[in-house]
Amino acid sequence: MANIEPFEKLTDHYDHWFEEHSKVYAEELKAIRDVLPPFENGIEIGVGTGRFAAPLGIKTGLEPSKKMAKIARDRGIEVIEGIAEAMPLPDNSYDLALFVTTICFVDDAERALEEIYRILRPGGHIVVGFVDKNTPLGRFYQKHKEQSRFYKTAHFFSGAEVMELLKKTGFVDCKAVQTLFGPDLDHMKGGIRDGFGEGAFVAMRCRKPNA
Repeated sequence: MANIEPFEKLTDHYDHWFEEHSKVYAEELKAIRDVLPPFENGIEIGVGTGRFAAPLGIKTGLEPSKKMAKIARDRGIEVIEGIAEAMPLPDNSYDLALFVTTICFVDDAERALEEIYRILRPGGHIVVGFVDKNTPLGRFYQKHKEQSRFYKTAHFFSGAEVMELLKKTGFVDCKAVQTLFGPDLDHMKGGIRDGFGEGAFVAMRCRKPNA
């Protein structure tokens, strides 16, 4: 079962983070937009409070936290309650699945990606956004995770690990970009570069093969 307790208890604190770190948030959105393909029917898995889905034009989200879902609905998102590893959604339903800052919180990342593969139409895309553990910020989060209200139970991934999981699931034509270069949140520089391994935030797009 997804560990939603901190997100239920600290919903407002979570949502306010994006205002406190508006420049970091803006760079993350830029990276996602850089790899975002055209789509007609998209869903965000782990939509949270809708901070990514809403500005990106994604109208549907999956979310296990009732309090987070309420804020997302207030932002115009249709929210379906559920977890990434067992989505109450039919096969081949969406042409885009966004999976941002969620892969580190699911109980079984491989199973979650298999479920996303299942609900995507042939030719549809997944876009995964995450903090790369092999960067200064990633290492900081890992070192201090026991003191974090949200990251205590998180499992961080490197860019190579996420790419390997996506390819193992069956996704192809993967592309990655990175942003947020610096030692900590207060000293980050933006800009988009291809690949991963330097920037704290990675946006990775892959495609489900055509039938």
